[in-house]
Amino acid sequence: MDWLGANWFLTALIVNYMVALSAAFFLIRNNQNPRKTSTSLLFLIAFPFVGLAIYYFFGLEYRKSKIFKRKDLNSHALINKWNERLFIDDQQLEDYESSFLEDRVKMVKLLGHNQKSPLTLRNDLEVLYNGENTFKAIFKALKQATDHIHLEYFIFNDDEIGNEFINHLIDASNRGVSVKLIYDSVGSDLSRAAKQKMTDAGIEHHAFMPVLFSRFTRKANYRDHRKIVIVDGHIGFVGGVNVSDDYVNRPGQDPLKYWRDTHLRIEGHAVKSLQAQWLLNWFFVCDGNDHEADDNIYDAYFPEIDEKENKPVQIAASGPDTDWANIMEAIFTGINSADKRIRITTPYFIPNQAILIALKSAARSGIDVEIMLPRIGDSWAARYASRSYFEEMMESGIKIYWYCKGMLHAKTMVVDNNFATIGTCNMDYRSFDINFEINALIFDEETTSNLSDRFDLDIEDCQLLDLNEWRERSKTYKFKESFCRLWAPLL
Repeated sequence: MDWLGANWFLTALIVNYMVALSAAFFLIRNNQNPRKTSTSLLFLIAFPFVGLAIYYFFGLEYRKSKIFKRKDLNSHALINKWNERLFIDDQQLEDYESSFLEDRVKMVKLLGHNQKSPLTLRNDLEVLYNGENTFKAIFKALKQATDHIHLEYFIFNDDEIGNEFINHLIDASNRGVSVKLIYDSVGSDLSRAAKQKMTDAGIEHHAFMPVLFSRFTRKANYRDHRKIVIVDGHIGFVGGVNVSDDYVNRPGQDPLKYWRDTHLRIEGHAVKSLQAQWLLNWFFVCDGNDHEADDNIYDAYFPEIDEKENKPVQIAASGPDTDWANIMEAIFTGINSADKRIRITTPYFIPNQAILIALKSAARSGIDVEIMLPRIGDSWAARYASRSYFEEMMESGIKIYWYCKGMLHAKTMVVDNNFATIGTCNMDYRSFDINFEINALIFDEETTSNLSDRFDLDIEDCQLLDLNEWRERSKTYKFKESFCRLWAPLL
């Protein structure tokens, strides 16, 4: 004991590497992505103590097995029943290929086979730009609710806009509307008073995978990054806007705090798919013990809808509970189906090898590929990691726009003139492989044209990067990029 006391640092170092050795064995045995495994091993070996902390918060997979044990709900009879009612068989899809799907029929089949996600035809869509317009549309829908309101948010804060949101929910609950909220434990900042206020009003709310000391685990794995609102089973919202004052552009505010985002309002059959995905996470946060286990109540969640508009939408959901990286594969397939143009907006761009190769190959084959990113994001590490890809992308002919007006948080992709996606998924490892995400895939020329026009408008607030000037950046800058890219799989 005297020796241990006198050599406490050496003792701690030995213990550190014993634990690191066990972690390394677990990492290798788990057959994860080789780049992520190599990065984690490097940090375990090269950075004593710190490496274990990074591994715990970013690389540890213990929650994944826990999710599979608690969330084995994808074969839930209720979900299957409603998906089967919406499903279009492969023969019908072949018929639609010549009318509006064109090469995108492969994408529809992919999601149908991967996650039993049906293509829905009867939908009316409205693209909502920025938080102020999004909240206006959501609050209008909340005021009109008569049966239920279901919500799921990564960030739900009780700041100014959050309290206004909560008051609308309380008003709805007081009218007899059933209100249920899922909020992410790490992303959200809800006070005890706000939670009690909702509870007193009869609003059911649950934190998604609660963690201790959430302020110190901002990047903890397996977070619920979705933003979903469902009203009476026939109006739905999905996209990039969270419930926080950061997302609202107010007159007279600091121009650098301008927040550019994109959300989508859906009215029609695609809301049933949103509802099914929301229910899976609701069963999860309730440990499968929702007290309203009455099929008649659940039937009210999937009402008959007589929507006259005919805009095809397919909902893609992914997370550590799915067998496949559904959204990433849909984006990959969409890129490979392009004939003329691909336009992407994303706040974080740390692509995996498949997406990177697909984009560079598309550009080199003559397709106009444009990517818009914020010049100054909210994560310095992600910012430098993202920029490490710029040179090789521009060498392939990809145009990169830096959005300079403020924070670009929109997560959209437009392919040619008949396919677009709006959702919660960033173009990075975390969204593709770790977090729970959800996107709407839209096969509609009007909506695609709307998003493309907005892209042109946003270009006015952008700087187009020049390859020759980019190559002249300092060696220090390049080293920061390379260092951050090294641990990009952990960001």
